[in-house]
Amino acid sequence: MKTILLTIFIFVATQLTFGQHKFYSKAYGDSTNKAIIFLHGGPGYNAVSFEFSTAQKLADNGFYVIVYDQRGCGRTKSDTNSKYTFKEAFEDLLNIYKKYNIKTATLIGHSFGGTIGILFSKSYPEKVDNLILLSSPLSYQMTFKSIISKCRKIYTETKSSNLQYIEMIEKMDTASLDYSSYCFTHAMSCGFYKAKNPTQESKTINDSLKKTNYVSYLSNMTKKPVSGYYKNEHYTTLNLSTDLNDVKKKSKVFGIYGQEDGLFDELQLSLLKSIIGSDNYTLIEGSSHNVFIDQQKAFIDLVKKYIGKK
Repeated sequence: MKTILLTIFIFVATQLTFGQHKFYSKAYGDSTNKAIIFLHGGPGYNAVSFEFSTAQKLADNGFYVIVYDQRGCGRTKSDTNSKYTFKEAFEDLLNIYKKYNIKTATLIGHSFGGTIGILFSKSYPEKVDNLILLSSPLSYQMTFKSIISKCRKIYTETKSSNLQYIEMIEKMDTASLDYSSYCFTHAMSCGFYKAKNPTQESKTINDSLKKTNYVSYLSNMTKKPVSGYYKNEHYTTLNLSTDLNDVKKKSKVFGIYGQEDGLFDELQLSLLKSIIGSDNYTLIEGSSHNVFIDQQKAFIDLVKKYIGKK
């Protein structure tokens, strides 16, 4: 990653300690610029793919970009005191604000990170200038139904033996953790997380990610946050429509989604648009779940358009 020779450039890499817990975080750019905090997906994933593909490039476009691995995720290890509740996640995020001396910020919530972003924005509207939902479910149950429907179509057309597993999943308790796990597993098998025809730009980005020291984290999903959030928050049954309606009354909300993201159907995306407004929503062609990699330039241009620069 290239070095920026500017006297005002601030680069912070640290292990934050909240109580007895150490958090991985890193900041890119000039701290006097508008702050962006990236909330990665999961539960149980990490910020590596965004950090090493996009964080510096957003900073180069005039933002102060902060990434961190949430509790028990990636480079932030779990401990015996971790509860995995939204309240705990809010406290951790507030400590990120405090550590970097930020009063307000734009939150970019990717996938499950959007869930944390919505609920945090509702609880702490004074801390949030803008909320950008990036490939984030509004209703988890609608997401699961979309996955099952699309996988069934693919397996039927290809005469795959996996069709029997879809029939099995359809008979499961839709609120169970096993149900959601099977849905996401088949979404991955059907290629819902990857663009159908990757651009040269995205191929170059993905190749560079494989050369980082943290390449093992790109496919790493830790289990404790998954089981913890399921046990304490029943996140697989969440419908955030009412919460998002409350958030937009006090903060600006935007949506950026990939046209080829198989996790969402038109019904859920239409519901999202009806809440945040069609002018605040963009569906990017040639992109799936990781818009910031699949169509990076388009993603950065949208962030600049939606929230502007200082």
